[in-house]
Amino acid sequence: MNILTELFAFWQAQADKLGQQTLQHIGLTAASLLAGVVVGVPLGLLLTRRPRLAPWVLGGAGVLQTIPSIALLGFLIPVLGIGPGPAIVALFLYSLLPIVRNTLAGIQGVDGAVVDAARGLGLTDGQVLRRVELPLALPVLLAGIRTAAVINVGVATLAAYVAAGGLGEFIFGGIALNNPAMILAGAIPAAALALLFDGALAGLQHLRGRRLWAGRALLLALPLLAGLYLLPRAASKLLAGFSPEFVGRADGLPGLRQLYGLNPSSVVLAPALVYEAVRSGDVDLIDGYSTDGRIRAYDLRVLRDDQHAFPPYQAVPVVRRQALEAHPELAPALARLAGQLSDSVMTELNYRVDIRHETPRAVAHDFLRRRGLWRAPQPATGAVIRLGSKIFGEQYILAEMYAALIKGYTNLRVEAKTGLGGTSICADALRTGAIDLYPEYTGTGLLVVLQPPPAVLDSLGPDPVAVLAYVRREYRRRYNLEWLAPLGFNNTYALLMRRQQAEQLGIRTVSELSAHLR
Repeated sequence: MNILTELFAFWQAQADKLGQQTLQHIGLTAASLLAGVVVGVPLGLLLTRRPRLAPWVLGGAGVLQTIPSIALLGFLIPVLGIGPGPAIVALFLYSLLPIVRNTLAGIQGVDGAVVDAARGLGLTDGQVLRRVELPLALPVLLAGIRTAAVINVGVATLAAYVAAGGLGEFIFGGIALNNPAMILAGAIPAAALALLFDGALAGLQHLRGRRLWAGRALLLALPLLAGLYLLPRAASKLLAGFSPEFVGRADGLPGLRQLYGLNPSSVVLAPALVYEAVRSGDVDLIDGYSTDGRIRAYDLRVLRDDQHAFPPYQAVPVVRRQALEAHPELAPALARLAGQLSDSVMTELNYRVDIRHETPRAVAHDFLRRRGLWRAPQPATGAVIRLGSKIFGEQYILAEMYAALIKGYTNLRVEAKTGLGGTSICADALRTGAIDLYPEYTGTGLLVVLQPPPAVLDSLGPDPVAVLAYVRREYRRRYNLEWLAPLGFNNTYALLMRRQQAEQLGIRTVSELSAHLR
């Protein structure tokens, strides 16, 4: 009951946004489905007359269906930019296979005797198609369109990752923030839309005469009606592109609103896309991390957090106490990396991975060798240590460093479970024993996992020693987890702009940004 109460309270508080996202979702689905019908049905009809092409066309459409949707969106962004464009094209491509296949199957399923009788009456090939084959194949054809509609409603949630809106904004924000009510707030309406599209198309199948034409007109009008909500919102001065986690986290946009009065026009983007979006000029302001190698590569300016909205983010390994007690040799191996990584060093390592495309393992091993920490792997005869990481370059580098240290200074085996989706997933995996350790940041542990009351946050302030002590104590008490010694760098949240634009506007700090937007 508690989750239902939270869900209804969330819907009530976000009613305007829920309505906007629902219309965006309808528009994305309807526009892509209409394009799929316009292209897929004629293509399917062509294959009935050119059957030798069928294996090639259906095979190609099948290959498109197997490409992961987020990867397909990533391929389309360099060509179409961010926004509804790449989302609609991706959904259109996904809709082709069921529409083309069912169109072909429907026509091929028409009784040959009926077709022969029609031709015997003198009907041309076009007349046979319009008057005989298509009406008889319509149930199968519409079944394909209904399948495509349901697929597109589900895949359209990923449109939120490319600033196209839709109900995915709630879903991915909830996943990032470990907020089940927020996830359900987007997932339930998305499921309802899938049923609505399927039911509407099923009803269209049974209409006749004028009602049929009215239904078709309404179906064609759906993309146009919802299109108003697909158009990019005009930004008053600057347009921001923020990751879902940053939009919802207390130390992200909500904290900046409270402390600085900062409320820019913004769109939601996948964390992996924000840097490309600001580099290409699609957005003017993004959230990022202070040690990211792309800051240097893309000539971005980190806006100084002059009122300390962001807490310290010291990188620290978090380990299950059971693993430390069972394997006393583990802690000394991990401790060899303590204090070895400054902000500038970590930025350089990230630059090598993110921009020069060196592998995280090669970068990690090269660093350990240069610091005299490298040792050849020992015979792996001991127990397995499950090592986790989040899904970005810096975490991969740190995971490779720890894997090399464990292998070189102990006889423990290492099982890597890298690329976990985010903070909540890593924290849950550690608490449940799915992994034994992963690198985390004190500010993240404080605000995302522990979520202390405002009075505690005020008492800690920007003091890194106090934040680490509090996080260490509370993790030990609540979860039986240990925060070891810090690695030496502070990968804090940051607001970033293109340096040239920031200089033209005279913006160096978050306070100056807030004043500019007023």
